[in-house]
Amino acid sequence: MALDPRTPVLVGVGQVTERPDQTRSVTERAEPVELMARALRAAAGDCGGGGAGDRLLAGAGSLRIMVPLSWRYANPGLLVAQRLGLSPAESALTSIGGNNPQTVVNQTALAIAAGDLDVALLAGAECIFTRLAARRDPGRPVLPWTTQPPDTPEPVRLGVDRPAVTDGELARGLDRPATVYPLFENALRAASGEGIADHQAKVSEMWARFSEVAAGNPYAWSPRARTALELRTVGPDNRMVSFPYPKLFNANDRVDQGAAMILCSVEAARSAGVPDDRWVFPLSGADAHDHWFLSHRDDLRSSPAIRLAGRRALHLAGVGIDDIAYIDLYSCFPCAVQIAAHELGLPIDDATRPLTVTGGLGFAGGPGNNYVSHSIATMAGTLRRDPGSVGLVTGLGWYVTKHAIGVWSTKPPPNGFAFDSPQEDVDALPQRAPASDFEGEATVETYTVIHGRDGRPERAIVALLTKDGARAWGTLADHEALEGLEGEEGCGRPAKVHADGRTELR
Repeated sequence: MALDPRTPVLVGVGQVTERPDQTRSVTERAEPVELMARALRAAAGDCGGGGAGDRLLAGAGSLRIMVPLSWRYANPGLLVAQRLGLSPAESALTSIGGNNPQTVVNQTALAIAAGDLDVALLAGAECIFTRLAARRDPGRPVLPWTTQPPDTPEPVRLGVDRPAVTDGELARGLDRPATVYPLFENALRAASGEGIADHQAKVSEMWARFSEVAAGNPYAWSPRARTALELRTVGPDNRMVSFPYPKLFNANDRVDQGAAMILCSVEAARSAGVPDDRWVFPLSGADAHDHWFLSHRDDLRSSPAIRLAGRRALHLAGVGIDDIAYIDLYSCFPCAVQIAAHELGLPIDDATRPLTVTGGLGFAGGPGNNYVSHSIATMAGTLRRDPGSVGLVTGLGWYVTKHAIGVWSTKPPPNGFAFDSPQEDVDALPQRAPASDFEGEATVETYTVIHGRDGRPERAIVALLTKDGARAWGTLADHEALEGLEGEEGCGRPAKVHADGRTELR
């Protein structure tokens, strides 16, 4: 089959993991832009011999950076380009969101197919491990990381920055992933009808399978297989963070990792001399977001956006879910995997088809907005080793809010890369009304109990449904009530909510 020369293709991937090293000072460790540059050098080397990758780096028209959280750069793309001796016409920077690597791939593939771009470099990195190590060091070393002057040219902005929660949600403590995602997990458990212990066992077994994959990943931050019992047992090294999630059920963002990709047209790949066996094609992509704020979601255990975007991406690629040989579902917390698997029609316990190729954010590492760059890079290697097979990657931003789907293969798409967004269909689905100042009788929809660093329960956040179906948010601080919510099912219990959010369980 004659390939359209404008067909987008991934030709080089690179990953860098700089693990702890007791022989070096934290001030000697790399900063984020340096890890990005190293990852791009690795991606160039991944394009095959003969200098093909270097030619693509030199000919890149756009350098697209996943915004780092561990250091604020005015325009990190400029710094990466300087380190590599490049001068791309465009330096771009994404908004916050773990969906962004696949979202930017989708956008870049469209630009390449349209003839607006020939070669693009995508990169990201985090050095949160080093940043926190410097903060904990009694000597308070100053990290010699790069700063840019006030007149630094602004990067092209990719994506939209928008608050993740409403003021009312923020006032009730919905301020970080560790306090929000457990709400989804408890809602999933209640809907399944499983007891707390049984559900915890099921989730820990799934998470153990993720750790087994990480144990075989040379770039994983924590490449050690763990047992399900180890993962669910609460103790000094695995304290409860927010019920039902102990520490090992949370994404690990305390890593120093970078990853990069080189995307180009088939014409550019051939001109640079990239061998065909390095080519991995984005077959299709889809992006959508669920009703943006938690208060508006019809329920807190599903994702219509994943369902519809996944269905659309598979249709555009001309495959069904059973045709997908390799999968990497975004895995910041176990509930994210369960929700995506359910919406896509995937079992969570199929030993022959794991739901990750990296080991996930808890074990492979969760470098801020850039994890999916690692999953795409790992997927590329996996597909090259099994030519003609098909892989699926998902990305997720905020609180099961923003979603990106990508279908990949070494076999080119017969009609070129295809993309769509079912956003209008998602927006048309039912929404709940928020009841931020509600006072009266309600029913507990889901909840979490937040623990302090000493392991003791401190407070609970409760999602409640009023008699007319609106969603309110409440809090509890009574110690006996907190312990009760961890020992017996709290979803479905009647409650009284005060105007300030204080909640009494009936």
